[in-house]
Amino acid sequence: MKHFRKEILSIFLLAFLTVNVACQAQKSSVSDSDVKIEKKKKKKNKVKLPMIDLSHWKVTLPVTNEKGRPYEIEPPKILKFAEIDVAKPYMYIDSTRGAIVFHAMPTASKTKNTKYTRSELREQMVPGDNNRNWTFAEGGYLKGKLAMAETTKDDEGKFHRTIIMQIHGRLTNEQRDLIGEDDNNAPPILKIYWDKGKIRVKSKVLKNIHATDEEILHEDAWGDDEGFNFEQKVGFRKFTLEVKVSEGKMVVILNGNEYKVYDDIHIKRWGVFENYFKAGNYFQSRDEGSFSTVRYYELEVSH
Repeated sequence: MKHFRKEILSIFLLAFLTVNVACQAQKSSVSDSDVKIEKKKKKKNKVKLPMIDLSHWKVTLPVTNEKGRPYEIEPPKILKFAEIDVAKPYMYIDSTRGAIVFHAMPTASKTKNTKYTRSELREQMVPGDNNRNWTFAEGGYLKGKLAMAETTKDDEGKFHRTIIMQIHGRLTNEQRDLIGEDDNNAPPILKIYWDKGKIRVKSKVLKNIHATDEEILHEDAWGDDEGFNFEQKVGFRKFTLEVKVSEGKMVVILNGNEYKVYDDIHIKRWGVFENYFKAGNYFQSRDEGSFSTVRYYELEVSH
């Protein structure tokens, strides 16, 4: 009888332990699931910031200031552009994608010598100063990761074009005075377009390769080349652009595997000019209701 009671007690004890272990396992499983769900929620709400240092850039916006000129924001004020009300419709942070967004459309905010408007950055080697720039002999490197977010179409159903990067020439004060100009403007040696989903580059060529060093300082000494289209179609996806400049040479690289090299007499003679990089959204249409929006995820420059 005693032996029988011991067996009964053993069976009850074993059953109790089995149920207890199962309950603990179930609690543990629920707890782990809750943790995973919580982690997923946190990941969805994560804020992404663009990898862009604006301390050496100023921006021109498609809106006019109190003098009727394009509104500009220079360093160090540009570092807080997200807090500036006038900038918010045209330059803002997309924290879900980690990008700075540049939005442009036709307005009265036009710079000299152009009919188009822009939401575009201009390099300043010395923050707040346009007078310190670089030559091809000094060299330069620009790299950006970007995407066309949205753009309108013309009456023929073709997407409007946008210039997304540039190298702009600039006269020194001495060159300006030598040729009797009233400003320091020189032509852009490089324009990179988003053009119907592909990347197109254009450069300048001398109309007379035998012109003197003084004669080539005049803007009308230069004409447009035929342009070059990269094979890859980027569409509305992210892509990477690099521009490498050295004495007598300029290289444009798309997605690290397609190149356009300029190293002819025209680039070599361009060495008389100073230059600065530009990046953003220089919209190439004045059609009513047209606009484009460009996202920059990364932007770096070095010399």
